[in-house]
Amino acid sequence: MSQLTEVAANPYADELAAAKKAVSLAARLCQRVQQGILQSDIQSKADRTPVTVADYGSQVLISLVLKKELPSHSFSMVAEEDSEDLRKDDAQQILEHITSLVNETIANDDSYNMSLSKEDVLAALDGGKSEGGPSGRHWILDPIDGTKGFIRGDQYAVALGLLDEGKVVLGVLGCPNLPSKSTNKHNGSSSGDQVGSLYFATIGCGAKVQALEGSEPQKITICSVNNPVDASFFESLEHSKRDLTSSIAEAKVTKKEFGIMQLDQLSSQLVAW
Repeated sequence: MSQLTEVAANPYADELAAAKKAVSLAARLCQRVQQGILQSDIQSKADRTPVTVADYGSQVLISLVLKKELPSHSFSMVAEEDSEDLRKDDAQQILEHITSLVNETIANDDSYNMSLSKEDVLAALDGGKSEGGPSGRHWILDPIDGTKGFIRGDQYAVALGLLDEGKVVLGVLGCPNLPSKSTNKHNGSSSGDQVGSLYFATIGCGAKVQALEGSEPQKITICSVNNPVDASFFESLEHSKRDLTSSIAEAKVTKKEFGIMQLDQLSSQLVAW
């Protein structure tokens, strides 16, 4: 499909390409941080939700890439973080670490010839301070969805969406630890051994998945099971209404094959198709 044909078929093709690039870069940074996470890299919000260096770095990269890739678009992003805590004197070591990680991630990608200062990083963070609204276009970002899983070394996601006049029109989900299983139709090679998946969708164009490091996108299909009794049943250990879900399972609406398990620890049983 030519670029012109693709744009005609998907009016958000440019935004999707930018979002995929942004989430992919952010996911790579998160992978690096998770591999070498240190207790000193963890802060705390007022609600005591853990926030990591990867939260900040992920948001910086996504803010930066979206602005670079879509220079003619007005930019509005609703995100979790801002620069307030990182401007404090006792946060300068963390800020330095974030700046280094962001610059190393950019350098390894070869897409941009730039080096960010600490002030550049702070400004990029504050790019996520929009309040959004029902009119115009607004990016919505969760730089790390699943902070507890991230800290444990389990599953998490970088989640980015686009609202246009109050309607969700685009979404990209980077899952750095979720195994991918796809086949390159052009050469028959398999990426089944790769870890890291990128899910994406635009309104009216369906949803697809590919390996985080790149592969032929595969269309996502809904499970063909029609009888709920034949469906497998999963519960979230941390956020499940146990009484309700247990009563559903016991009523044999579904087969409770795996019992109560944390979904972010099921990566060995889950692959993208």
